[in-house]
Amino acid sequence: MYQIALCDDELAELDKLENMLVLYGMRHTEGNFSIKRFAGAEQMLQQIREGEYEPDLLLLDIYMHGKLGTEAARELRDMGISCGIVFLTSSKEHALEAFRVDAAQYLVKPISDEKLFPVLDRFLKDMEEKKRYILLKANGLKKVELHDIVYCEAQRNSQNIILADGMRVIQNMTMAKLYEKLSGNREFVKVGISYIVNLEHINYLNSKEMQMDNGEKIYLPRGSYKKLQGQYLDYYCRRA
Repeated sequence: MYQIALCDDELAELDKLENMLVLYGMRHTEGNFSIKRFAGAEQMLQQIREGEYEPDLLLLDIYMHGKLGTEAARELRDMGISCGIVFLTSSKEHALEAFRVDAAQYLVKPISDEKLFPVLDRFLKDMEEKKRYILLKANGLKKVELHDIVYCEAQRNSQNIILADGMRVIQNMTMAKLYEKLSGNREFVKVGISYIVNLEHINYLNSKEMQMDNGEKIYLPRGSYKKLQGQYLDYYCRRA
């Protein structure tokens, strides 16, 4: 499911955007959207700062009370949020600034189906191309998206793979073999001899432990913190 955020301080604009997204979703069943509305930039930024929410696509008005949309976009990029951003505005004045924050599109109001739907088409195509999978044996073969893997834990000669939805898949293979399957993706790193961790799912870490975004804590093996800290910072600095 894709998370789409709408941020505009005018209720009528939020209603219009939501209605267009619902219509688009009815016509494109492959686009499974969850829509979240924000009546101001600071409300949205606060939820993202606290780790409560992260959109895949943001439809962001530029002219809002309190904080411009371009200012909010810069803060998002500074936080390492790489979601697609589509600016909505009544003027082309901020077009250059929009592309400085790697905006996907810049749409001038009034927004119509003819303007918005091609943007959503490109978004779905890009997201589909970004999907990466691994095949796991679980009552047959199960195709799992890599971003859904939180971490993997060695248990003797098998590997316990913990997924974002709470499912745990046991694989009869060595840690080395599993890491070989995942190591081509920068987000997966080995932590000690027992864990492979997806850096995208770490909420915080210190010298003793890391907490994953599913609420689980993993205690760090002695001497592993410095290397992991460097990998974590490098991953997010290069992703931003």
